[in-house]
Amino acid sequence: MHSRHPEIDPQSLSETDEQRELRAVLRDFFTETSGPEDVRKQLATPRGFDEALWARLAGEIGVHGLAIPEEYGGSGFTFAELAVALEESGRVLYCAPVLPTVVLAAQALLNSEDRQACTRYLPRIADGTLAATVAGFDDAAKPGISAQHGASGWVLRGAADFVLDGAGADLIVVRAQTPDGARLFACEPLVGTCLRTPHRVLDETRRQARVEFSGAPATLVGESGDVTATLDAGRAALAAEQIGGSGHALDATVEFVAQRQQFGRPIGSFQAVKHRLADVLVALEAARSASSYATVCVATASPQMPVAASAAAAVCSETFRLATAEYVQLHGGIGFTWEHPAHLYVRRARSAEVLFGTTDQNRARLAELVGLAPRSAA
Repeated sequence: MHSRHPEIDPQSLSETDEQRELRAVLRDFFTETSGPEDVRKQLATPRGFDEALWARLAGEIGVHGLAIPEEYGGSGFTFAELAVALEESGRVLYCAPVLPTVVLAAQALLNSEDRQACTRYLPRIADGTLAATVAGFDDAAKPGISAQHGASGWVLRGAADFVLDGAGADLIVVRAQTPDGARLFACEPLVGTCLRTPHRVLDETRRQARVEFSGAPATLVGESGDVTATLDAGRAALAAEQIGGSGHALDATVEFVAQRQQFGRPIGSFQAVKHRLADVLVALEAARSASSYATVCVATASPQMPVAASAAAAVCSETFRLATAEYVQLHGGIGFTWEHPAHLYVRRARSAEVLFGTTDQNRARLAELVGLAPRSAA
């Protein structure tokens, strides 16, 4: 594998004027509508997020349709614009199912190249009226769900655990095993054939559930069960979120240490504190570069996408963990209380770092991809 990849234009790594404008609009929007207290209130609702805010984000700003082609009701931008939205949502721990709906499900449908399925579902994802997710994508070898073709069509049997927004999604794109291998299916869950059990998870801002299929009707999607590109898009999307969360943690901590007085001066003036924050900043800039490269690779469908996505997953997870640890510790006693928002970011960091494979697993995959380790048998 070559170490240089001339197909990626260095200029594409720089933020465009349109992306800067989008960032400013979203920063203002989330500052107004999704502060820490707003997040706590939304978590207490049955759905776990503000559905009116979700509709505004889709309708007023058009976030849901950014990476969806115009022919399917989107605005026809790229994953690069969507990554800006993901970073800003990560800064405030926006708790609506953007990742499962707008990234995973939408990318799975687009990657399937099934025009009928895309026409049926993507316009509703783009306008915010359809919440969607994926299931059975975590085990690339053997999905825990099987699909059988009966007289009235395909039905699904089996279970998938820790499905993002699994209890509330209107559509589940399922990877299931058929006699001819793994394939993708679209399932609109029905009571009686689909049991959905919410989990109590560490990160309450990202709900998960166990989904059990018992003869659930489903429609075949596309001609392949390969979900590698979709999962890599998920890794790149999560990395962008982690950059946003890390940025918030650093900014909030810098602001605090500039105000907190000890021994007659701000604690931010102490050399030890400066060094710790400098370490976070250096890590954040490195992670931002990894995230940007992964974003461009997804946006351009680069052959380097698997390498970039795994690298971003490893680097950004470690950075988010470091930034949130310092967020808590440098706030002193108050940072350890439930009333302070720092613990919400710690929970998001810990849960995110295992979402698409642990840091070690992503490093091992990266080593295989660049030829530093033997490929695992599949």
